[in-house]
Amino acid sequence: MIRTFGILAAIAVALFATGCQRETGPDPLKLTGKMFVFNYRLAYATYMITLTKAEAVPDGSVVVARFENPAGGDALTLERKLFPKLEKVVLESPDITCVKKDRPYAVTIEVKGPEGQSLQKLETTVISDVDQDIMPAKALVEGPAYDKNPEVFRGGKAPEHFETAKCPV
Repeated sequence: MIRTFGILAAIAVALFATGCQRETGPDPLKLTGKMFVFNYRLAYATYMITLTKAEAVPDGSVVVARFENPAGGDALTLERKLFPKLEKVVLESPDITCVKKDRPYAVTIEVKGPEGQSLQKLETTVISDVDQDIMPAKALVEGPAYDKNPEVFRGGKAPEHFETAKCPV
């Protein structure tokens, strides 16, 4: 009888311990790529993060990304709806300035369910292998036909040296 009571007590403790654990499944998104994109023609830079769905997410879920602002100040925030049939998620930040070579910049990504509950949180860093001052100060082209920018190509001719981007801070 004491032996049976001991076995029942052990089972009760095991069930209680597992009942207190939060039930979560695998993370819904997997980080597959991160980099800075420097668009030389249009003279801007952005963060680009790629994710792949590892698990289904409830309809109405969103992903919220917060990118460290290389120029200082508040983080840049981006929110995107997650669509059930799309297996890849691409997050591109608003335009950024002041990117420095070999410096890690923080990125936080959170997947939120339809009611706003957090389903997953990822933290990573993105490092550039070049400074943003390699970029031209002004866009080299303009318009849908990529016409030469008259502010850069005066008289239709390229300058001897292009003015490069400067960090305003």
